Amino acid sequence: MASHRKARPSGTRVAGIRTPALATAALTSVALLSQTANAAPSAEPRPSIEEVSKKVDDLYHQAETATDKYNATREKAAQQRKRVDTLLDDVARRTDKLNTAREELGSFAAAQYRTGAAAPDTATLLLADNPQDYFDQTQLMSRLTTRQKAAVDDYITEQAATTKKRTEATESLETLTASQKALKTSKAAVQQKLTEARDLLSKLNAEDKARLAAIEKKKQEQAAAKAAELARQQAAAEKAAQQQSSSGTASGSSGSSSGSTSESTSGSTSTDSSKAAQALAFARAQIGKPYVWGATGPDSYDCSGLTQAAWKAAGVSLPRVTYDQVNAGTTVSLADARPGDLVFFYDDISHVGLYIGDGMMIHAPKPGAYVREESIYYDGTSAIHSVVRPG
Repeated sequence: MASHRKARPSGTRVAGIRTPALATAALTSVALLSQTANAAPSAEPRPSIEEVSKKVDDLYHQAETATDKYNATREKAAQQRKRVDTLLDDVARRTDKLNTAREELGSFAAAQYRTGAAAPDTATLLLADNPQDYFDQTQLMSRLTTRQKAAVDDYITEQAATTKKRTEATESLETLTASQKALKTSKAAVQQKLTEARDLLSKLNAEDKARLAAIEKKKQEQAAAKAAELARQQAAAEKAAQQQSSSGTASGSSGSSSGSTSESTSGSTSTDSSKAAQALAFARAQIGKPYVWGATGPDSYDCSGLTQAAWKAAGVSLPRVTYDQVNAGTTVSLADARPGDLVFFYDDISHVGLYIGDGMMIHAPKPGAYVREESIYYDGTSAIHSVVRPG
């Protein structure tokens, strides 16, 4: 009987127990899975608060750069819109004049038809794409009266002018469309950077926020110390200049000619100081209002919107964006900075503030902040690009 038994195939179950081969494979798989789980890479390390602070500052800087592009494009688009509107109005007026000239030609054609004179010629004239070509090929002009010739000349002139203006209007509309597309792109770039910054800040817990506040406070203290040092240097330089001036006066070096020049210079300086004082008074009145990118007041401002509005209050017109404002005056050294001067920051000239003296300024800092007075070293780096005196 034993000889009739079939061999038991390996890998089958006997009383619910695996054979050694399968059991070994299963145990090996479990071990490998366990090792894989233990060896799985951990989540990406959490950035330090210092890294978060730097990243947020970088994002705000990038947003401000994009804001300047947005402001410049928006201003350009507004100018193009005015040009398009002007051209379209011009085209409408010229079209009216063209229609009037055409009606007058039509009345001549009707009169000729009633008298039976040159009706075919006149009909051909009115249907011609280019009346002048037709006149060049016929003797029609010789049969027209002086008044009729004047009407034909008016028609031809208005037709050419209207066609030219329509072409200009079409090209300007295409340019405006391109600017509007660029405007949307710049706006999207600003919004993206601001969203990234907000997302980073929203992930901070209470402890993280407290540490971030401590970092900001330390930066402000360092900035205030640098401002105080600049104030001491400027005061020392001013004192030395006054002593030198007094010494020069005592030596009797001033003559009638130099005295006249001195009075003229003094009057000019007085006027400049008066305008600077007006600009500063306006800026101080805006302290506490929120920074809003693209805003020019009166309820909110971005950085260049504030400086533009402040100097406008003093009767001085500044361009809209920082990299145009930087060319709207005389560049002076930081040591020679006076109240009312514009202080520009970063290599890309993406930020500006209004100098108030003693190393301090009034500016609209960044999204989420308010117009405020603080050190020109507010960002904790040597990021000052230049100082410009509007005029």
